Amino acid sequence: MGAILAMVSSLLWGSGDFMAGYLSRRRQPIAVLGGSQIVGLFVMLLIATVTASWGAAPGGYLLWGVLASFSGLLGLLSFYTALATGPMGVVSPISALGVLVPLAVGLFTGELPTALQYLGILLAIVGVVLASGPEISGEAGLRPVLLAGLAALGFGLFFVFVAIGARESTIMTMTTQRATTTVLLIAAALVTRKGFDGLHRQDLGWLVAIGSFDIAANLLFGLSTTMGLLAVVSVLGSLYPIVTVLLAWIVLRERLSVPQYIGVSVALVGVAAISAG
Repeated sequence: MGAILAMVSSLLWGSGDFMAGYLSRRRQPIAVLGGSQIVGLFVMLLIATVTASWGAAPGGYLLWGVLASFSGLLGLLSFYTALATGPMGVVSPISALGVLVPLAVGLFTGELPTALQYLGILLAIVGVVLASGPEISGEAGLRPVLLAGLAALGFGLFFVFVAIGARESTIMTMTTQRATTTVLLIAAALVTRKGFDGLHRQDLGWLVAIGSFDIAANLLFGLSTTMGLLAVVSVLGSLYPIVTVLLAWIVLRERLSVPQYIGVSVALVGVAAISAG
């Protein structure tokens, strides 16, 4: 059951990421992030109230929810900005390598990968080199690749913190995470005096969809970590680039160079091999 929930979370994350990337090309990434996070907070407050989850002991989830907020915000800001400046089919697979963080945590805590998983790690690294090479020398430059790598670190830490907090309460961990992130974004808006400029009324539907998909994916992933090994479900939860790439190909007709196609394919095969192992 844990594996199924993790894969569904990938489907939701991939779809939400595509919509966020598409909207970020027309609006400021920080505005898209802020708007979708506020929507997500309202959803989580409603879920926490309906499920009567407020009684969970805060000592078991509060710290991890806050840490998940900081790491997730780092990942999302880097990811949205990278999507706005580079091809989705390159940025998304690189960010998926954040799975190596929970995998490393799993190794440290005694979860030993199989030979196939070791092969998958090697393939993922080779795939990233091939996928990012053309970007370094192309018009987009090195920036989208570096941002995608920073997003990978943020997402990887997010997986770990959510998994730990979910041991006490998945819902309250995510409620804490979303509340902290919203406060941080509002504070940043007040300091910079930029607010969430650039958003229009017609963007509301996009923001609701992005925020709702993200919340649903987060909850399903948190639940999956309580039903299976972190090293396994975190990889399955990182298959979202496949969805993003397919949507970019179908909707935007996005084309990549031959080395990039090979790199993206190898990276995704590597992630799949880690999962299959």
